[in-house]
Amino acid sequence: MRQPHAWPSPLPMALSAFPFMDKVRIGIIGMGNMGQFHAKDIIEGKVARGELAAVGSTSPKKLAEFEKKGIKVYGSGEEMIASGNIDALLIATPHYQHTSLGIAALDAGLHIMVEKPISAHKADAERLIAKAKAHPDQVFAGMFQLRVEPRYQKIREIVQNGELGELMRILWIMTDWFRSEIYFQSGGWRATWKGEGGGVLLNQCLHQLDAMQWITGMPNRVSSHVGIGKWHDIEVEDDVTCYMDFPNGATGAFITSSGETPGSNRFEIAGTKGRLILENDRLTLTRNAVPSDEWCKTSKIGFQQPETTVEEIPIPGSESPHAKLMTNFVNAIIDGEPLIAPGAEGIGSVELANVMVYSGLIGKAIELPMDGAAWETKLNELIVNSNYEKKTVEVSNEDFAASFRK
Repeated sequence: MRQPHAWPSPLPMALSAFPFMDKVRIGIIGMGNMGQFHAKDIIEGKVARGELAAVGSTSPKKLAEFEKKGIKVYGSGEEMIASGNIDALLIATPHYQHTSLGIAALDAGLHIMVEKPISAHKADAERLIAKAKAHPDQVFAGMFQLRVEPRYQKIREIVQNGELGELMRILWIMTDWFRSEIYFQSGGWRATWKGEGGGVLLNQCLHQLDAMQWITGMPNRVSSHVGIGKWHDIEVEDDVTCYMDFPNGATGAFITSSGETPGSNRFEIAGTKGRLILENDRLTLTRNAVPSDEWCKTSKIGFQQPETTVEEIPIPGSESPHAKLMTNFVNAIIDGEPLIAPGAEGIGSVELANVMVYSGLIGKAIELPMDGAAWETKLNELIVNSNYEKKTVEVSNEDFAASFRK
């Protein structure tokens, strides 16, 4: 099967360790939900050897509490990057700024951690990756916390070790992303082509798309049906059914929605030697006594199937997965520790999100790797031709962290 984008770590070991550093001064630009969440982790000491040195936002009211704590505050990412007060930048702004701020930070000699997605579209992701490759002595990491979740690590181990045999089918029903109308009205950039570059795939499903290609490899062809504003007053996709072909002949489907409740989260991988199902926080492995392809060719009975054994695999939770990735980021800067989620690997999930929407919009199957420039052109057309009138309202505070473990 086509493997995930296998970008080597941009840091050769001889260059990646900075033994003279005993801590990393971290700046966070973008103090929305995720920016504040990461700031809290660092302040509470969950990121060993990481110090929150600065925060930045275009909203002054989001900075006041940090300024009171003696943390430097900035009104823009550019100002923070030029300040000389940070060693590393965590970028948690709206999507389109990830590339421009990432490039500026790398050019200024900073290490970067980028929230998902690493860029709004593949062409921008390629630009950011090219810049990172031009700065091999700086760390470029992505915030893909499902990679430290024991359940996904175990699934990947089983698949990569060949315990399922040759993969035959991949299915992920990920409709557990319900969002009310007011969620999309909580920010002027949300759910618009100009502000976000996409909908449920780029905003909600990036972690599942990253985990899927990390585990199974990339498909080589996709064909999608997308609902644009099907369940909400938005101009981007909120309902997707995608069919996938893989290089070895396996097929797959990815189904998602932000309008369905109660939703489902079912990840199923079938191979010649058995089947894995992750659903309702239960991971079940069914093994064939004889591989299905062998049984198919040798059985003398038409309807009988090979015997099976069923095993439920314990899957403990992952405490503070975001902080674990941030700690790994700091360790990579100081010690040269290999990155769990190299930033360059973030192009896989961006490409999948882009191509699924693109296929649905043009009504054709698309071969991968996709032409990033073609989607960028289409996206710019959607932005220029948009007549959507965005509504924004103040919303009450709520604990959004409950949506993390999907």
